[in-house]
Amino acid sequence: MKIQIITLFSIISMGCFSGCTPHIPLESKEVSEQAKMFKLPARGKAGIYVYRDSFVGQAITKNIWIDNKCLGKSKNKVFFYQDVEGNMEHNISTQSEFSPNILSLKTVSDKNYYVRQYIKMGVFIGGANLELMDEKEAQKIISTLDMGKNGICE
Repeated sequence: MKIQIITLFSIISMGCFSGCTPHIPLESKEVSEQAKMFKLPARGKAGIYVYRDSFVGQAITKNIWIDNKCLGKSKNKVFFYQDVEGNMEHNISTQSEFSPNILSLKTVSDKNYYVRQYIKMGVFIGGANLELMDEKEAQKIISTLDMGKNGICE
């Protein structure tokens, strides 16, 4: 009986680690490749890339918002892009274990910004947080990721 329980637990665990990656809608390869060119946003706008590349919490999805509007539902190895008004402060927020975590970002027109979402250990489930990243480092990482469709949150 004990061996059967251990075997069952092992099978379930292996399935979740290999196949329980959540499905989220992705942009077409063409749209993704266009975003990976990292062109400057339209005049008077700022561009915000938000991405996730963490090993921890790969089976966890978290909503991301910019100024209380849904950017998308993230998962590991996915990025999003959004134009926003330049020369303004914008709040990027993500679900966490008990309440949203918010990164306030004062943007300048005609510039791109790169924000990394990462999963951190929680009491019951992994929480999420955000950090502003270096442009070159972020571009290198984003160039290997898939682009999620904007506007789909739970």
